[in-house]
Amino acid sequence: MTKSLSHLKCEACSGNTPKLNIKEIQENLQKTNKWNVNEKNEMIYKKFSFKTFKKALHFTNLVGEIAEKEAHHPDISLGWGYCLIMIHTHAINGLSLNDFILAAKIDLIDKN
Repeated sequence: MTKSLSHLKCEACSGNTPKLNIKEIQENLQKTNKWNVNEKNEMIYKKFSFKTFKKALHFTNLVGEIAEKEAHHPDISLGWGYCLIMIHTHAINGLSLNDFILAAKIDLIDKN
């Protein structure tokens, strides 16, 4: 039985890390909770909604803690009532397994 993505650990990437192909991207998207891929298949993203700015900011800080532990950092847009998380592997300008691992771990954050 394969481990869920959230139980895996991000591994260091380099410019030699292979980009996931479209089939691999689609397979990994199915293992996440409603993440989307952009038109160029180079980034996944998800918008989280909150009732206040303070809750969105708290969530953003928790995402930052996970990113530091995983040494894999998303792009984040924060505003009143929302936090938009955009993930890609900067070293390859595309998607690697790390992106989906980070997404799965972010989905485990309690949003209350």
